[in-house]
Amino acid sequence: MHFEQTEDQKLLQQSVKDWADKRVAPLAAELDQNHRYPAELVQEMAEMGLLGMCVPDQWGGSGMDHVSYVLAMEEVSRACASTGVIMSVNNSLVCDPLKRFATDAQKEKWLKPLAQGKKLGCYALSEPGTGSDAANQSCTATVNDDGTYTIVGTKNWITNGPTADTCILFAMTDRSQGVRGITSFIVDLHRDGVERGKLEDKLGITASGTCSLIFDGYVATPDEVLGEVNKGFKVAMTTLDGGRIGIAAQALGIARAAFEAAALYSTERKAFGKPISALQAIQHKLADMATELDAARLLTLKAAWLKDQGKPYGKASAMAKLYASEMSHRVCHQALQVHGGYGFVKEFAVERHYRDQRITEIYEGTSEIQRLVIARAVLKELG
Repeated sequence: MHFEQTEDQKLLQQSVKDWADKRVAPLAAELDQNHRYPAELVQEMAEMGLLGMCVPDQWGGSGMDHVSYVLAMEEVSRACASTGVIMSVNNSLVCDPLKRFATDAQKEKWLKPLAQGKKLGCYALSEPGTGSDAANQSCTATVNDDGTYTIVGTKNWITNGPTADTCILFAMTDRSQGVRGITSFIVDLHRDGVERGKLEDKLGITASGTCSLIFDGYVATPDEVLGEVNKGFKVAMTTLDGGRIGIAAQALGIARAAFEAAALYSTERKAFGKPISALQAIQHKLADMATELDAARLLTLKAAWLKDQGKPYGKASAMAKLYASEMSHRVCHQALQVHGGYGFVKEFAVERHYRDQRITEIYEGTSEIQRLVIARAVLKELG
């Protein structure tokens, strides 16, 4: 097995780290406190080619591999988890399904501006009454006599929803067929028939806007169908398989930021006449955190590598997302504990990391769903 990064991957990671340290990290606390969308950082990510990293250059992307994407996502999320998830959604949940399922005409119209960062995308699968039960879609798309579709329904928890231009939407076109009656659409959020709900007031990643999307008579043309009619559930599930790699990388970045803050603090904070880093209890915490971080990173890179190789990666991405998100929970918890009372106040970044981490165990498939995905894959392998 070869664990060494290529020179291009090393260069990318260092350049993204330098940018994130210089531009993103200094703004993170203010963005979090004011729930401010980081428009200037999104524009800079577009200029750096970070919003369509794995899209071929002919469609406006950077033409990179998914290992490079993971490396970049970790660095951005280490500086600001909100900025990281904006990047993740546009790459994993919007550009990726367009790259895989769109026609060339659709790629020219939709994928190219999204990959270039001229437009921003979002992904609408969850509904007010259906989170993990993604097959139970209430949103409907009724075919009209002229071949268009009238879409009615509400989608919930839409990351990038308040600022997005384009949406990958899933709606029921034939309820009698169950999951075989779901169709995926490419939606222009600036057209009539769609309204954005209130900005959600969240526990963490507060600079990343989240809202509902309410469709009330939105008319989609046949060339806005992504993939085949009634084959949208496959689009949704394969997209989430890839999206989980991005969220695993986000969780990694958050955990790494918390770990580094705790390690540094332990060398500066004194108790009983010496730095607390000299105490065995603290050393054990740091050792456990470092080990878990490395294990999660290897799982995440493995999933990305499998995707790059064109090999099945659904189980690996679920494992990476499950372990990285729960690892991030444990690491942020212990990092706050190392800080003691100072970890409980907003003056120290570890408090923000603690809040930001929590969502990584929920969105793009809860930990419970990841365990189901993994267990089914394991049992299938056993025959």
